[in-house]
Amino acid sequence: MALAVAAGERVRGTTSPNPPVGCVILDADGELVGEGATRPPGGAHAEVVALAQAGERARGGTAVVTLEPCAHHGRTPPCTRALLDAGLARVVHAVSDPNPQAAGGGDVLRAAGVHVESGLLAEEVERGTLRAWLHYARTGRPHVTWKYAATLDGRVAAADGTSRWISSEESRAEVHELRTKIDAIMVGTGTVRTDDPSLTARATRSGQDVTRQPLRVVVGMGDLPRGARVLDDEAETMHLRTHDPDVVLGALAARGVVDVLLEGGPTLAGAFAGARRIDRVLAYLAPKFLGDGPSALRDAGVSTVTGAVALVVEQVSMCGPDVRVSAVMPSGAAR
Repeated sequence: MALAVAAGERVRGTTSPNPPVGCVILDADGELVGEGATRPPGGAHAEVVALAQAGERARGGTAVVTLEPCAHHGRTPPCTRALLDAGLARVVHAVSDPNPQAAGGGDVLRAAGVHVESGLLAEEVERGTLRAWLHYARTGRPHVTWKYAATLDGRVAAADGTSRWISSEESRAEVHELRTKIDAIMVGTGTVRTDDPSLTARATRSGQDVTRQPLRVVVGMGDLPRGARVLDDEAETMHLRTHDPDVVLGALAARGVVDVLLEGGPTLAGAFAGARRIDRVLAYLAPKFLGDGPSALRDAGVSTVTGAVALVVEQVSMCGPDVRVSAVMPSGAAR
C-alpha cells in the first residue's frame, strides 16, 4: 500500500477532477508485477495501468489500491470489470469511494467471489494524496489550503509594506514544489496590485522541470493592472469579479478544480476564514519579529475570544530555519 500511495502522489495535480489513485498488483506468490497511477482526465485509471503492466501474472493475485475501485462507466469502463477480467483473487483498498456514482465497487467484487479488504493505511491516504479529492467528492467544493508566511509576531509584511523575504529559501522552494501538485493558486486583486506576483511554479528542489502550471485565480472587483505578471502567457488566469467565497468555489468546481492554494493577502484570507471555507492552514513562521505591519488575517467574523475558531494541529516541523505548522478545520466547523 505504501508503494500505491507513492504512485498516487507522483501524479497529484494532473488528474483533476479525477482522484490521484495509485495501484500495485501482486501475483499469486506475492511478487510485485504491476504498478500504476491515474492518468490525466480521459485516460486510464490506476488499476487499468497496473494491470496492463502485470499482464497474465495478475491472475490469482492481489490488487492493492488507495481508493475503492469504481463500479460505474464514466469516460472509461468500470475498474471492477477490469479487475474481474484479469482474474484477481483479492483486492485491498485504503478508503471507500464517497462518490455515489462510483461507489459500491467493493460489493461488486465480493459478489463475484473476490476477497475484498479495506482500511489499510486509510488515515495516511485521507490526510495525504486523496485529502483534497475526498473533500471535493463529499462536499462538492474544492479543498482550500491557506498558505502564508509570517514572522513569529504574526506580521506578513513590514510597516513600509515590504515582505520579501519573510520566509527562508527552503520554505519558498517547498511552496514551489507544492504549487506543482495543486490545481489552482488564488489571490485577491490587492495582492496583484501591490506585489505583482507571477503565481507560477518554478523548478523543484529535485531539479526537475515544471511540466504544468496551476490555474491562476484572482478574486475581486476592478480591472487588473496592465502588464501585470498574472496576465502573461506562463499560465492561464481566471479573474472572478466577486467577493463571495462560495461563488468563487462554485465557479472553480464547475471547471473541475479540486485543490486550491489560497496565497492571497489578509483581506481575502479573512473573507474565506469568515465564511468557514478554509479547510487547511499551512503556515511558515520565520524566527523574526517586526513589531508593526499587517497581520496575516483581517476580519474573519470573530469579535470575541469565545468566538475563536479552534483548529486541529496535525503537524509541526522545521523547514530550514522556519517552523512549518499544518492545521485543519475540525469536523463540523464548516457552515
